[in-house]
Amino acid sequence: MADRATGSAAALLSVRGLKTHFFSRQGTVKAVDGLSFDLAAGKTLGIAGESGCGKSVTTQSILRIVPKNGAIVDGAILFDSPSQGPVDLVTLDPHGSAIRAIRGAEIAMVFQEPMTSFSAMHTIGNQIMEAIMLHQQVTRRQARAKAVEMLARVGMPQPTQIIDAYSFNLSGGMRQRAMIAMALSCRPRLLIADEPTTAVDVTIQAQVLELIRDLQQALAMALIIITHDLAVIAELADAVLIMYLGQGVESAAVDDIFYQPKHPYTRGLLSSVPRLGEGAAQQLTPIRGAVPTHVERVRGCLFHPRCPDFMPGTCDGRAPPRVGVGAGHVTACYLYGGHEGADGGGG
Repeated sequence: MADRATGSAAALLSVRGLKTHFFSRQGTVKAVDGLSFDLAAGKTLGIAGESGCGKSVTTQSILRIVPKNGAIVDGAILFDSPSQGPVDLVTLDPHGSAIRAIRGAEIAMVFQEPMTSFSAMHTIGNQIMEAIMLHQQVTRRQARAKAVEMLARVGMPQPTQIIDAYSFNLSGGMRQRAMIAMALSCRPRLLIADEPTTAVDVTIQAQVLELIRDLQQALAMALIIITHDLAVIAELADAVLIMYLGQGVESAAVDDIFYQPKHPYTRGLLSSVPRLGEGAAQQLTPIRGAVPTHVERVRGCLFHPRCPDFMPGTCDGRAPPRVGVGAGHVTACYLYGGHEGADGGGG
């Protein structure tokens, strides 16, 4: 693992050994447990995994909006801020002016359910204008003009009228476009999209994905796409991070993940979803068992109770090391080495 204070020199965002835990009477939930990854400017990282693997908590940690019963307990989130220079977001007060200057302006987010993200008491135009005026020195009239321009850019019909509508007046697809318009209103360097197509139908999904991709290219943004849908990853991502129980189990270029998956969990995800063009006769193999709760921690490799390649005395000994299996391709699995003393330590 890289040192807390260092990251990739070329990276816009470097996450190093991130641990975000939640605390309750039942115990400590290690929602994110030692996660590391890099994202270069203008590139797209897809983060995939089953529900509960820590994807959304990772993005909450980056934005410093972790719920009150949680906390970042270790690690670094290094961001190359245009206004502040290289900064470790973990060191910032989550309610302070420094993170507020970054959140929304330099790092923006599209949430999976825009109906709960917009206030029903204010027009969508007022909410987009508020975001613009918070981060830019403009008048209210100028902010309104920018909001109309952004709504038009995301393909909103009749933006000069829609700007005065409320979120409940809009269809699901239109609400999602409005949410994207608000997220991009300050031209962020990094956009995080958390399950951006979950709340819309299949036809609208394709439009939203095409819109995000086109705007990313036009605005030269980096993008983190959070999803359990591997088809979305294949459509948008340059690189992929596969998460399981708060840890990164495999990371690689998108083609390597789909055509040369190494970790048994990654292979399980791919074999459990249908492939386009293979028809009804294709064989789908679900991953056996269920994801354990975060409170009941598994010794050794966290995936070993469900793994078809489980090696007793090795996989259930201590956590496997991260192993390079190709150019830029890393996995955490004993199938690729690191057996020495595997049964001696805790995981």
